[in-house]
Amino acid sequence: MTCDFRQQANPGVQQLQPYEPGKPVDELKRELGIRDVIKLASNENPRGPGHEAREAVRHAVEDLHRYPDGHGHDLKAGLAERLGVTTEQITLGNGSNDVLELIARAWVAPGDRIIYSQYAFAVYPIVARAVSANPFEVPAALFGHDLEAMAAAVTERTRVIYVANPNNPTGTWHHQHAIETFLDEVPEDVLVVLDEAYFEYVEESPYPDGIRLLERYPNLIVTRSFSKIHGLAGLRIGYAVSSPEIADVLNRIRQPFNVNTAGQAAALAALSDNDYVEDSRSLNTSGLVQLVEGLDQLGLDYIPSVANFLSFRAGPDAQAIYEGLLREGMIVRPLGGYAMPEHLRVSTGLPEENERFLTALKKVLKS
Repeated sequence: MTCDFRQQANPGVQQLQPYEPGKPVDELKRELGIRDVIKLASNENPRGPGHEAREAVRHAVEDLHRYPDGHGHDLKAGLAERLGVTTEQITLGNGSNDVLELIARAWVAPGDRIIYSQYAFAVYPIVARAVSANPFEVPAALFGHDLEAMAAAVTERTRVIYVANPNNPTGTWHHQHAIETFLDEVPEDVLVVLDEAYFEYVEESPYPDGIRLLERYPNLIVTRSFSKIHGLAGLRIGYAVSSPEIADVLNRIRQPFNVNTAGQAAALAALSDNDYVEDSRSLNTSGLVQLVEGLDQLGLDYIPSVANFLSFRAGPDAQAIYEGLLREGMIVRPLGGYAMPEHLRVSTGLPEENERFLTALKKVLKS
């Protein structure tokens, strides 16, 4: 080949490395020949989908030869009723990642600034570079967003600020007053994206409901996901809520049929399955306590979390500990890609899964 197409790619894309997801269960089985594998790497709901969502998918199978509803009418109507907004304020995405990218594509030109925090969701710098923006990472404060510094980083060419609340991979969060103070400081022509993928897990107060802030802040976009507490990660469905004007722009560039038929059906059913959500939240709360107590007994520091995962300091041998856990059939997430090479992240699992992780970790640390 005489032409190097990698060198012909957009400058921002040339700087990117492919996103590394948590290791799949089947991959570990193939690599090490381990049969009994537990994955606590990708912040999934260990219970699997709820009964209502499962039934909806079974019925949706009958229509899989048809294209999905490109407007997502029924799901938008269900979300609007549930959230107290209008359908014109909703943008559906192939996971909330899809919407995060749509926002950058719609408003950011090459050289414009996109602001995000150190130790924040890996998709933010990816979308910034993909649109040849100027990615601006603000140093974290205690592993969380330094909102004051992020507001101070705004320039005339700033178009978008991404804020994760709670944050992945650290589990940190900001209360309502801090978010409101931040929004008051950001110019009204700068879009603020409040990523609330994990909001259903938060029990602390006063945690802000971003959607209740939309009327006061027309430059705010709130993104959410069905991948976490609703247990629908495999169907890839998320959404944004914003002003109708912002949603209109996003829906102009949204790909046709970007949310599949089974995903729409399952998400609509999941919206009304309140018992499943409450039980999942309760399970997660007790799981966090179980993990914290276990890490305390092992003398390991961790970052307090309000989400469905816990990041802990494994030290300079973090990669070796991760690999040792793999040999024990335990998949967690190394955080070197987040510039946290001494940390590992473990998702909350079922009680027996959490216990097996702690037992495996203890064994690896002693070896």
